[in-house]
Amino acid sequence: MSLKATIGLEQNLFEETPQHCHQLELEQPILTDEELARIKRIDNGTIRTVTLSTLYYAKGGETALEHAIDELSVKASAAVADGATIIVLSDREVDADFAAIPSLLAIAAVHHHLIREGTRTRCGIVVESGEPREAQHFALLVGYGAGAINPYLAFQTLTQQVREGIVKNVSEEEASEHLVKAIGKGLLKVMSKMGISTLQSYRGAQIFEAIGLNQELVDRYFTWTATRIEGVGLDVIAKENAMRHRLAFEVSPALDGELDAGGQYQWRRRGEYTLTS
Repeated sequence: MSLKATIGLEQNLFEETPQHCHQLELEQPILTDEELARIKRIDNGTIRTVTLSTLYYAKGGETALEHAIDELSVKASAAVADGATIIVLSDREVDADFAAIPSLLAIAAVHHHLIREGTRTRCGIVVESGEPREAQHFALLVGYGAGAINPYLAFQTLTQQVREGIVKNVSEEEASEHLVKAIGKGLLKVMSKMGISTLQSYRGAQIFEAIGLNQELVDRYFTWTATRIEGVGLDVIAKENAMRHRLAFEVSPALDGELDAGGQYQWRRRGEYTLTS
């Protein structure tokens, strides 16, 4: 099995020319902040990187998210037409005024928009996001077209834990290496369960089924994904995104400073309410 993959302009599969080599080869898809910074600076005539923001005005109402996705797709098309071979979708500048398009929705929307235009093979897509933190998050991003991922918030959290002594007996660099290795092992495990042995084959394969998303949303942004029971549309996703943003920047700062304990996987005193609680 292999996590090695390439990103950039893809040439004709039925030919073999020197131009086929003008791509970036990655040993694995998880990029540190330093590695992503180097990729962002590339502009050598054959490989050029463009960064597109996935942010939108948080209080713009339910239609703001849809408009932001449409605008992002148009910018991606323009970047490809202008010669960009790597597009970075970034939510780095989230603040009290601007929320981010959910990273999976952003990558899937751009991926399928470029497919419909017939230009998807002309560029690779990198996701720079604070959202992904679990193996399945990374598997979904790759499955819907991401060539590489920079989970910057996960790296920053780990660095802070090392500095505060929560994570012991490792340096900041070693801790980051361990995180990359752990995510890679998680990806290999997910891929192996589907009988897929290389990341190159898994990328864009969409070996998933949607639960709780209506057909209109899936057809538009997650095209060809099965959604047997349907569910919510983009309006509900926009409301939930606005709620999370408000919780982060308006509600949480007024509390005791502790993060929400979560509770999706086992009972927590301050976690998700269930029938037993």
